[in-house]
Amino acid sequence: MEKEYKNFDEFYPYYLTEHRKKGTRISHFIGTTLFFVWVASAVISLNPLHILYGAITAYFFAWIGHFFIEKNKPATFKYPLMSLRGDFKLYFEILSGKQGFKG
Repeated sequence: MEKEYKNFDEFYPYYLTEHRKKGTRISHFIGTTLFFVWVASAVISLNPLHILYGAITAYFFAWIGHFFIEKNKPATFKYPLMSLRGDFKLYFEILSGKQGFKG
């Protein structure tokens, strides 16, 4: 039976266990970086549709990591908002050096 997480502080350690492998973290990092590129493009071009393209791109790369590298089901299916927050937190922890591409 899978645990129900009541808040993000409970959820984030679980999120990290679902992203143990280096390739999964790299695929997420690439996808999130491209998401930010698409958001910048949306601002520059004044085309909000680019944000949708960014979300599609980010999920594509994340799901590649989960299905083919980590071989698990993305947490976003059960915890969409906490998973999104976890993705951004992990991304900025990687940038700051707090987390790495270990595994």
